[in-house]
Amino acid sequence: MTYHSHVQHSGVELLNAAKTALLKAGEQWTAMRSAVFEALSQFNTPASAYDIADIVSKSQGRRIAANSIYRILDIFVSANLAHRVESANAYIVNAHPECRHDCIFLVCDQCNRVIHIDNDKISTSLHEIVTKNNFKVERSVIEIRGQCADCSVV
Repeated sequence: MTYHSHVQHSGVELLNAAKTALLKAGEQWTAMRSAVFEALSQFNTPASAYDIADIVSKSQGRRIAANSIYRILDIFVSANLAHRVESANAYIVNAHPECRHDCIFLVCDQCNRVIHIDNDKISTSLHEIVTKNNFKVERSVIEIRGQCADCSVV
């Protein structure tokens, strides 16, 4: 695994990076996928498919089913546009979709904020352990639950 810097995109730059990554993954960038990505990127905490469906429904002026959102989110996760926070059954935008790697999530139990950590040294160590044990990884999920700095202040 090579060490590299992680360029954090935001705003229009993030939308363009997501579109490029999705197209590169062989998927289409449709108006609905754009709307779902834009809705997901508005959240500061992990968002459920229902949260996203509410925003997209309002912007589209018609009801969008959560099942449709789940299908799009699955595509986004596969294409590295979003990450699933397993313990919250919710999703966050990947601010650097062109970079595929293992992520560590620090999940605050108080405010639900998720801090996304990219640490290539930890990832390399984990992959060495996996290889040494002849283990085939299907997916890697590392979540640490507790309180963020803001919530742990008394």
